[in-house]
Amino acid sequence: MFPEKFLWGGAVAANQCEGAYQEDGKGLSIQDVTPHGIKTPRTKMPTENNMKLEGIDFYHRYKEDVKLFAEMGFKVFRTSIAWSRIFPKGDETEPNEAGLQFYEDLFAECKKYGIEPLVTLSHYETPLYLAEKYDGWINPKLIEFYKRYVRTVFERYKDQVKYWLTFNEINSILHEPFMSGGINTPKSELSESQLYQAIHHELVASAWAVKIGHEINPQFQIGCMVLSMPVYPLTPNPDDVIAAMQADHKNSFFTDVHVRGTYPGYMKRYFREHKIQINVTEEEIEILKHTVDFISFSYYMSVCATADPEKNKRGEGNLLGGVPNPTLEASEWGWQIDPQGLRNVLNQLWDKYQKPLFIVENGLGAVDRLVENESEEKTVEDDYRIEYLRNHLLQLEEAIEDGVEVMGYTTWGCIDLVSASTAELKKRYGFIYVDRNDDGTGTLERYKKKSFYWYQKVIETNGTSLREEK
Repeated sequence: MFPEKFLWGGAVAANQCEGAYQEDGKGLSIQDVTPHGIKTPRTKMPTENNMKLEGIDFYHRYKEDVKLFAEMGFKVFRTSIAWSRIFPKGDETEPNEAGLQFYEDLFAECKKYGIEPLVTLSHYETPLYLAEKYDGWINPKLIEFYKRYVRTVFERYKDQVKYWLTFNEINSILHEPFMSGGINTPKSELSESQLYQAIHHELVASAWAVKIGHEINPQFQIGCMVLSMPVYPLTPNPDDVIAAMQADHKNSFFTDVHVRGTYPGYMKRYFREHKIQINVTEEEIEILKHTVDFISFSYYMSVCATADPEKNKRGEGNLLGGVPNPTLEASEWGWQIDPQGLRNVLNQLWDKYQKPLFIVENGLGAVDRLVENESEEKTVEDDYRIEYLRNHLLQLEEAIEDGVEVMGYTTWGCIDLVSASTAELKKRYGFIYVDRNDDGTGTLERYKKKSFYWYQKVIETNGTSLREEK
């Protein structure tokens, strides 16, 4: 049974939905020069074929969209603030008022319907200037720029926003340093010491956000956000079990620092054995002790690990690597579908940290086809999405029955948006279909999918309808 005040909702990111990439004083972000997604080379300047430049025009249509979220019954809406809307270059001393006003209006619209905003401070959209001039988070100066930014938005929205996340999927920097850390040095030239120095700076900045936020409003709930991907041993061979443990350490390290405020022993060993050296000040050691109020995470898939080099073949679509699980099916984009993995990771995080948990991304990217129903209304018969979400929510309920404290659940891409990994719109996640195509055509009109009404009922019944369907 789901808790009485469970926060049901959906999630988006500014850079994937807003558009208006240079409107009202906004500066360029790293997303504006990655027209084909995270795994392709960046361009020098924005190009016309970048779907993210227009997104789904949420910047101008947010009132229409928030009204649709309210119709579904959302209790919470996760979005991000585009840092370069507030500080166009990132290192200015004075913010851009037009950018501040936009988010004030957006949050007010949410509150009008009783929807709590859940706001990510940095969601893969570091100002491009900070990447090009300072090499992103490798440079400690970014800590001060970030502190100025978070203090500005905390002060401005202290009476509108209660729930905050510091960095989106912070551990993804291990594999995508430009997207996740604004690091301009090519990945092939980046040393491990440089990478972990950047990670350290982000972790320190995150702790500063917790400290600053609690000083401005003690009622703030500030969480970390990690990309969660459970790692199973490929076989019962103890070598594979150790390989899975070590693969998991690379990700759990980020949560350990956020929750416990110190570097774990296994990471210190990794630094020693790989001759990784990072600069850490006494002040930073103290700041890290400002730990988060809750742990949030994305969950899409699980992976396997093996010590056998012959079997250690990375799976298609896996951002954080990993070997495909031979017992699981995969989505159209090669992401393996494992609902029970969600119950597994919830139990692991709860047993380890005893901190409230929040699932802030989960969903199925698929090719949707707009059709007319019996009432001659345009819709999408997305039973595959309903099945995916139902199976994951049933496992979430099992975890709650296990005794895990879960604050809420926000599906990823509650309205169709531009994919971060591929910059496509044909990879759709939403309950709401947006009439826009990868060639830029379309009216941008919104249409309710079958899953819209399904999720509406799930929220209305606080999850009891999930069991009725079975």
